[in-house]
Amino acid sequence: MSAELLVLLIVVCTALAFDFTNGFHDTANAMATSIATGALPPRTAVLLSGALNLVGAFLSVAVAATVAEGIVDLSEVSGRALLDIVFAGLVGGILWNLFTWLLGLPSSSSHALFGGIIGSTIAALGWHGVIWAHGSKGVLAKIIVPALLSPIVAALVAAIASWVVYRITKGSNEKTVTRGFRWGQIGTASLVSLAHGTNDAQKTMGIIFLALIAHGSAKSTDQIPLWVIVACAIAMAAGTCLGGWRIIRTLGKGLVDIAPPQGFAAESTSAAIILTSAHFGLPLSTTQVVTGSILGSGIGRPGAEVRWGVLGRMVTAWVLTLPLAGVVGAICWGILHGIGGTVGVLVVFALLIAMAAFIWFRSKRAEVNSHNVTDDWDDGKAAAAPTRHDNPAARRNDDTVGIG
Repeated sequence: MSAELLVLLIVVCTALAFDFTNGFHDTANAMATSIATGALPPRTAVLLSGALNLVGAFLSVAVAATVAEGIVDLSEVSGRALLDIVFAGLVGGILWNLFTWLLGLPSSSSHALFGGIIGSTIAALGWHGVIWAHGSKGVLAKIIVPALLSPIVAALVAAIASWVVYRITKGSNEKTVTRGFRWGQIGTASLVSLAHGTNDAQKTMGIIFLALIAHGSAKSTDQIPLWVIVACAIAMAAGTCLGGWRIIRTLGKGLVDIAPPQGFAAESTSAAIILTSAHFGLPLSTTQVVTGSILGSGIGRPGAEVRWGVLGRMVTAWVLTLPLAGVVGAICWGILHGIGGTVGVLVVFALLIAMAAFIWFRSKRAEVNSHNVTDDWDDGKAAAAPTRHDNPAARRNDDTVGIG
């Protein structure tokens, strides 16, 4: 096996690892509200979400094409140098995903990936190596503008939808309304999962396709190979099925106390915006869309409490994701380039495994799982396990959380 092929295989495996982290990091986007309101049992919710993410990944490749062609200026770099840039950027994205998951913060996996790639590109080529703005393409039009607008639009639409829902159901039997909207949430949450698959899985497809172009195994004018689509779909679905309970807890219980009508309004809004963006090839952050929708559902519900401190921490994570993932990507490229050759790639890959293992074991100190994910929010500590977790008698069994 040649050194070039070995590096390509490492890059592909790392990309699929990112897709896996994206899956469990973003499970909350689709299922946090349904789990919080009791519309679906936690385990059932994540398995359903994983299956629909798998299906959604096959529906479109418009976002993948944007990622493959819209960040790195391919006229500036090719071959092994491009492979190194892609690899270092992926490592930056994975580490930021794992760090924010440990803290229970629903930051954007998309922006972690883009930030890592942008940072490694700047480190390798300078600022001119990134396509910042080129008509309707580039980082500004395809990433920055959607990042600023999507959560605001989602919040406004969800606020109006929640207000309308509560106006329509005013005076109706509360139990009947709750039960009806719980059933409705199963449909809307499923639609968000499908939409997530059409948007997020494609970002990794684009990165792998970029690596294939660098290796010479594909041309920029080629179609994305079927095996890339299948592999990314499976990796995303597998990660989704794992859970990501820490972030599910923050979105489902930390930002607002969600009732079924709110959950229905938030999920409907999120699905509509994400599917629209996928149709136009905009790789927006599903996390920001869903968070905006949940916030809007709290604003639109009369008397609802919005925990603005929790929102502040989320927004801080959003703002820091692109630059800090970029810094990590740049550092990884610097280590790789400083050591040089295939050895440099292997060293960075080993560091990634070591850091991932450390974060995983660190998370076990305050574990959040399917049993305690819906416990009452404790002092706004997103990353801390609920205090009732230590009391077996207080744990919720999955079978007790469902329609009814």
